[in-house]
Amino acid sequence: MAQLSERLQRLAPSATLAMSQKSSEMKAQGIDVINLSVGEPDFNTPDHIKEAAKKAIDENYSRYSPVAGYADLRQAVADKLRRENGLDYGAGEILVSNGAKQSVCNTVMALVNGGDEVIVPAPYWVSYPQMVKLAGGVPVIVEAGFDQNFKMTAAQLERAITPKTRLVILCSPSNPTGSVYSRDELRELAQVILRHDSLFVLADEIYEHINYVGRHESIAQFDGMKERAIIVNGVSKAYAMTGWRIGYIAAPEWIVKGCNKLQGQYTSGPCSVSQRAALCAYQSSQACVEQMRQAFERRRNLIVRLARDIPGLEVNTPEGAFYLFPRCSSFYGKSDGRTTVTNSTEMALYLLDKAHVATVGGDAFGAPDCFRMSYATGDDNIREAMRRIKEALAKLG
Repeated sequence: MAQLSERLQRLAPSATLAMSQKSSEMKAQGIDVINLSVGEPDFNTPDHIKEAAKKAIDENYSRYSPVAGYADLRQAVADKLRRENGLDYGAGEILVSNGAKQSVCNTVMALVNGGDEVIVPAPYWVSYPQMVKLAGGVPVIVEAGFDQNFKMTAAQLERAITPKTRLVILCSPSNPTGSVYSRDELRELAQVILRHDSLFVLADEIYEHINYVGRHESIAQFDGMKERAIIVNGVSKAYAMTGWRIGYIAAPEWIVKGCNKLQGQYTSGPCSVSQRAALCAYQSSQACVEQMRQAFERRRNLIVRLARDIPGLEVNTPEGAFYLFPRCSSFYGKSDGRTTVTNSTEMALYLLDKAHVATVGGDAFGAPDCFRMSYATGDDNIREAMRRIKEALAKLG
């Protein structure tokens, strides 16, 4: 009998993509669904970036690019890290990939051996544990719940480390919670990491520019941490370029070379035209980034206010990204007479069915008491979605 590999059987499908697909299917049937499930800016890519891509096509950027990405783009990334983050990387310490998602997976596959442990704070982005499993590693989940603002403490990290621990994955600003680690919190985590030889941290900073609390802080800034950190970032969120598929790592050169070797075997270099667009994004005015950040902050304030007006939901204030992750467990065991909600996945399905609002259950993120809403949509959509959710939840008695 035909059967997929054990490797694939170990993987769970992406819950966020699955919910987005359900939403699309309902829309195709003519149902008015508001999609708060997808982590994608609703803005169009800025015009000057699109013009750079058109120019690249006219200049015949239509051939294979170097596996690591064009040299001038890697230098532009290094310049960005120096200018914005005070981090000193050379172009040889940068690898450009087909989106930050590939950058994360490259890193995990390059560093993790079978049986190695990878510490993943929960709530986590759905793909982190699955990528660890794909590499043959063991995800070690550290619970960092609502009451600690969804952030792992240095003491929790220390307790989770064993002789098998190879990697820690941090996401700040966070998907799915919007939490942001402060400079002091990152320093404490760095001090723990530096006490353990051969322990590395993957710092997923893709939401760096969607930050409502001031300057972005990177764990790579502390003495000794540049040799232990792999920064992952890209253009998807800051420049509304999700479909262009350009991400990167900044890391010690031996790690970059390893990821380059891996990438050379299964995708080769990223899209040539997209790289020219990304080069323009990094080298041009950053006014568009700030305009979008301000819009996201306004939407954050709106959705937090409306969610706090819904009895039964517990809501914190996200400090970055474009997600709200309210605690909804007070509704578990309640019914509207036809449907009983017993967990966060059922909560998301209930809201899709009754309110026609697509969200994602917290089970997929390792946080079964919560669910995720993306506010990367217009103010009117947010108001109407929250009105529908409030009405639907009021029926759970």
